[in-house]
Amino acid sequence: MSPAPHPEHGPEDLCSTGTSLYEQALRQGRIQAQDVQNAPCLVDFGLLHPAVDDLGRLEPVAPVVALRRLLRATEERIAEERRRAERLAETFEPLLRTTGPHPAADTPGLRVLSGIRRINLAITESMADASRELLCIQPNRRYGNEREQTAYAVAMARDQALLDRGGRIRTIYQQTQRHTPLVLARYEQLRGDAEARSLDEVTSRLILVDRRTAFIPANSDGSLALEVRHPALISYFVTVFDRFWRLASPMYPLAVHPPSVDGVTPRQRAIAALLVEGHTDTVIADRLGMNVRTAREHIAKLAATLGSGSRAQLGYLIGQSGILDPEP
Repeated sequence: MSPAPHPEHGPEDLCSTGTSLYEQALRQGRIQAQDVQNAPCLVDFGLLHPAVDDLGRLEPVAPVVALRRLLRATEERIAEERRRAERLAETFEPLLRTTGPHPAADTPGLRVLSGIRRINLAITESMADASRELLCIQPNRRYGNEREQTAYAVAMARDQALLDRGGRIRTIYQQTQRHTPLVLARYEQLRGDAEARSLDEVTSRLILVDRRTAFIPANSDGSLALEVRHPALISYFVTVFDRFWRLASPMYPLAVHPPSVDGVTPRQRAIAALLVEGHTDTVIADRLGMNVRTAREHIAKLAATLGSGSRAQLGYLIGQSGILDPEP
C-alpha cells in the first residue's frame, strides 16, 4: 500500500511530520534519508541536506541559518513583484492616455471568479469588511478531501471574526446535512449569533454578505463563481433566502422535528410531491440530496403506508390522501 501523498504547503506552514523529523535531526545531528521519505518538504525547503561523506544520511541546517535564507528568498520575491509592478505601470502609462470607446472589463455589478483559490479569496475579502450579517444556502456537500477541509477551516475563521464584530450568521442546509459531523461541530465551535435551519430541497450554493455582495456558482463543478453586487439581484437573492428561511425547520440552536401526518414523515411528503410530478428515483434522490437506494426505501415505506401496489397507483393514492394539501 503506497503512502498518502504529501500535502502541498509552504515553509511557513511546515507539516507536523516535517516538524517532528526536523527536530529529531537537530537533536541527533543527522537522520537517515529513508526516514524522511514522507516529508520531502525538509529537503525542498533547505532544512536538511545530504552529508558529504554519506549521501544516504541527511544533516540539519541550523534553524537560524534556514530562517535567514527563507526570509531572504521572500524579500527577493517581494522585490521582484515591485519591479514587475513598475514595468506594468511603464507599459500601460501611454496606453491610459489613448482615447476612444472601450468596453467595460466586467458587466457592472458582476464579476466572474475562476478557481477555488480565487473564489475563496474574494469571499474572504468581502467578509473582512462585513459587520452586519452573513446569509448562506448550503446544498448537500461532503468535506472528504484535504482541500475541502482546509476551505472549511478558513470559512470557520472568517465566520467567527464576523460574529466577534457583532454580526450574525443565518444558514440554510439541505436536510441530509443535519447530522453531518462537521456541520454539527461548526455550531458547537462558533461563538455568537449563529443560527441554522434545514430544508428537503434548496437552491445551489448562495452566500450573501451584508446584503451588498453575493456569490453564486457559475458552473456545475464549482470552479467558476459570480460575484454579484447589482442591487436588484441582491434584493432578489435576499427575498429568496427569507422565503426559504420561513419554510425551513429549526436546526440550531433548537432542533425541531416536524411530526408525521397519518404515518407519513416530512421527508416522505417531500418525496411524494416529486413523485406526483413524474420524476424518476434518480432525480428525486438528486433533488433531495440522498442516494438512490435511500430514496427507494422511503418510496417503499410510503407505498406501504398508503397501501399502494404499483407506481401508478401510488401517484393516485398520494393525490387522494391529502398529505400534500397545505396545512391550515
